[in-house]
Amino acid sequence: MTATSDLIIERRRIRRRLAFWRILAIVALAAAIIVLIPRPSGGVRGEHVARITISGIIVDDPDRDAALTRIADDTNARALVVRINSPGGTVAGSEALYESLRAVSQEKPVVAVMSEAAASGGYVAAIAADHIVARATTLTGSIGVVAEAPNVAGLLDHLGIEVMRTKSAPLKAEPSFLTEPEDGSIAAQQALIDDSFAWFRDLVAERRGLAGDGLAAVTDGRAFTGRQALGLGLVDTIGGEEAARAWLDSERGVAESLKIRDWNWDEPELPWPFTGIEESLLGGAPLEHLLGAGPRLFAVIQ
Repeated sequence: MTATSDLIIERRRIRRRLAFWRILAIVALAAAIIVLIPRPSGGVRGEHVARITISGIIVDDPDRDAALTRIADDTNARALVVRINSPGGTVAGSEALYESLRAVSQEKPVVAVMSEAAASGGYVAAIAADHIVARATTLTGSIGVVAEAPNVAGLLDHLGIEVMRTKSAPLKAEPSFLTEPEDGSIAAQQALIDDSFAWFRDLVAERRGLAGDGLAAVTDGRAFTGRQALGLGLVDTIGGEEAARAWLDSERGVAESLKIRDWNWDEPELPWPFTGIEESLLGGAPLEHLLGAGPRLFAVIQ
């Protein structure tokens, strides 16, 4: 009898242990499911105002454009605020960003908020929006295209170094920084710049409703403050994100009380609670074809 009683007691202990571990496993599984349920960046669920930040040199970025496509398709994103702090970028990169932002604007209102600078390629991004807000001292404009590279042919001659080149045609890889420009190479480069500039100028004319002397006054390559840009028709109002939210509320019916959700794309978005990845668009850019870069920016990139 004693042996039987001990066996029964031991079985009950085993059952209790098994029950404990089963309960623990269920709790752990439930916790894992909760953690792995994707949660929007910034901890915002439901309807919200999406926000992205464009900073640094603008280059072609498929991940950025894919994120903008997701914003366009997200029915919970009632509007998009684009914060811009950029001195410019590559022509192709700026074009890609412009097209992606315009695609978003076909689905919901887009408002640009300029920070310290939204010049050249940064201004291309701004004019993709339905409404542009600038600080009084924001550096903007710089509507133009530049291509520049050093030429060390004179230095090589001084050092007695001769460059041997074999090319399929006279204008291949011209102008070169190692040799004096071939006949026609500068003209060919100028034609490339002129065509890119015509694209930029036509965008400004279309998006800002400018023509004639008004368009000529803002497309000579110079930069403007936000206050100057307002008087010239390049921006719509002076202020910050509060002004952008007020416009969305009064003009597009997107309530100021809606929460902001920051959308990131430079790193994979982790599920909640591992959100809050800092956005960054810092990166290199081709030196030979920059929107409005100028010598100083060239030196910085170099």
